[in-house]
Amino acid sequence: MKANHSDPIDTVVFDVGRVLVALDFESLLSCIGRSSRSYTMPEVIAAIDLDAHERGEFDGHVLVDRLHALTPSVERSEIHREWLGMFDPVLPMFALARQLKQRYRVYLLSNVGDLHWAHLNTKYDLIGAVHDVMPSFKTGVIKPDTRIYQLAEERFNLKPQRTVFVDDLLPNVNAAKQRGWHAVHHRSPEATVQYLRDLGVEC
Repeated sequence: MKANHSDPIDTVVFDVGRVLVALDFESLLSCIGRSSRSYTMPEVIAAIDLDAHERGEFDGHVLVDRLHALTPSVERSEIHREWLGMFDPVLPMFALARQLKQRYRVYLLSNVGDLHWAHLNTKYDLIGAVHDVMPSFKTGVIKPDTRIYQLAEERFNLKPQRTVFVDDLLPNVNAAKQRGWHAVHHRSPEATVQYLRDLGVEC
């Protein structure tokens, strides 16, 4: 049953990682582990300070240097390639974004660094799937910091009560809700489509 909303949804904002693209870290971790101890992905993220990179505090060249320092006997070019090779498109979600773009205002709001952003746009044309984008490395702030949602409201001219946000991480979803957005904790394309329909979104 569709919810009864006095302010119908006119805007859908998508995260990218684990929403529009799936992530597989195994090849990267295997590469790093060839010449050093085994790492988990959270350990790698902490070692390279990925949050700072995604805030734009240092660029992708420095990031790859930090990854290479974890496994110096592996060629830097291989590390670079593995860092870019962790993505696969989630085709139903791309199709959903493109479908919604015909009837709604559709945007991307993603925690991402410059290397991944350039690679994803070259390979999957993220920008072409939506009306506008806000990658975190250009803002200096990452989700779930409330400031990035405020910046998105300003850039995209969002009305929170008419906006729905789709993200795979619950803290990011909750932060959007705290600003008055509707928000979907994305688990599968089918579940997200149903949630959107329940909000009255035609998809």
